Amino acid sequence: MENKQLKSTETESSLKGAGDKKNLLIGSVIATLIALTPYFYNLYESVPDIKVWHTSFFTYESNYYESLYVVAWTLTNKLIPLFLLFIWFFTNRHWWHHVVLVPIAMYVYQIIIILNDDLSYTDDGQLIYLIPVMAVIIPSIYLIRAKIFNKINEVNKTMEELEEEFKVSPKNFWDKIKQYF
Repeated sequence: MENKQLKSTETESSLKGAGDKKNLLIGSVIATLIALTPYFYNLYESVPDIKVWHTSFFTYESNYYESLYVVAWTLTNKLIPLFLLFIWFFTNRHWWHHVVLVPIAMYVYQIIIILNDDLSYTDDGQLIYLIPVMAVIIPSIYLIRAKIFNKINEVNKTMEELEEEFKVSPKNFWDKIKQYF
């Protein structure tokens, strides 16, 4: 009997160690990607300063910006913060993490506008397109906040204990993605 219990605890500890190694690996990859963002930002410097770029994979013509270098610089100014916001969104476990979807939506919209060569101003009128996103996120965050403060008034718990109760902690990457859809 004791032998089975000993094997059971050994199996549990080995599984826990495997999970810790996996978390350490994922955390290391994320930290490395964050540390490399200044280098990612400077990737635009490798793009030629020409209007039409012919490669073996594609041909790109910059009609609005008149220079591929400017397009690459503008896109990196939007893609790098978007990348960091995605990391923040998927690694944040606080109850308010859905608020990060508002700047994510804003940056996605700005990237779409940059790639749309017909518009004259990159940031013009973006609030109109963000209103539906904000109309869903802001009330839901307010309702979660109201629930937290109702529980504070009803129960003798600290704010940290309630935040811990509302934290979302999925088991793996796909569970994190599934919880949003």
